[in-house]
Amino acid sequence: MDFLKAYLDYAIIGVLGFMSFVMIAYVIERYVYLARVDTGAFENAHDLDIALTRHLTVIATIGANAPYVGLLGTVLGILITFHDIGQGGSLETGSIMLGLALALKATALGLVVAIPAIIFYNALLRRVEVLTARWKSQRLRDGAQ
Repeated sequence: MDFLKAYLDYAIIGVLGFMSFVMIAYVIERYVYLARVDTGAFENAHDLDIALTRHLTVIATIGANAPYVGLLGTVLGILITFHDIGQGGSLETGSIMLGLALALKATALGLVVAIPAIIFYNALLRRVEVLTARWKSQRLRDGAQ
């Protein structure tokens, strides 16, 4: 229990930091790719869709699961606080509130990771929809000529 108490914050911050890093890397990669992609080079709508939506699942997954990682940190932090109280620790309000406040920061960090991930995911998904619509309209124009 002492190991968990000593390293819980670092573990949760580490996992959320890793998730943030991966999310930011994929967001940058997708923005650069979508800005430079030549949709005219695709003959097939399925190949276009596969190329445009690559890595979006990772961004969405991070956005969906970061709050749960934060919540896990909060639950474990609260369990540690209750364990300390149960082991004959002090029932001082200040120490209990400090333990609970430290536990709740994990949820806040999870939301700090999740909210931008979902915003970026939705923005990238909209860009994919626009590029796909442009590709389809170009195909219709080419077919009409």
